[in-house]
Parts: sequence; structure tokens; C-alpha cells
Amino acid sequence: MTDATLETVEDALERATDLEDEAAVDLLCAARRDVRALETDASVDEKRRRALEDRVQQRLRVVSEREAYDADVGAGTNPDEENAP
Repeated sequence: MTDATLETVEDALERATDLEDEAAVDLLCAARRDVRALETDASVDEKRRRALEDRVQQRLRVVSEREAYDADVGAGTNPDEENAP
């Protein structure tokens, strides 16, 4: 049984905006697990839960894409010695 509520998942979404990418991904993955665990809770508004799950997924994609972009930009501006011209 989880102590998660839709409100705690929403709070995690808000906190993730202020974190570095890696920490944000960790927090968002935990929020995703929590919101999915609420799927079987009959007292939870399913429409709201699904919308919140979609928001968590979207935020995870954004952060992951940003991490990938930053890694590509960093590799392009600071090539390894063996790749340097």
C-alpha cells in the first residue's frame, strides 16, 4: 500500500521543475510509480489520475530530451582528444 495521493504526485511535479535533470528524473519516476499505484484505489478520481499520469509522462519526456540534447551539445563543443581534428 502506498501513502501517495494525487496531491503528493502534483507536489512532486512542481518540485521537479526546480531540480537538476537527474534529480528531476528520479523524482518523476517515483511520481509515475505512485500515480500508477493509485489506479486500483476506488476512492481516486480516475479521470484526474489519468490526466496526472499523462503530465508526469510528458514531464519525463521533456527532461529526458533536454538531457540528451545537453549531452549532444556538450560532446560537440568539447570533443574527446581522439575525435578532435
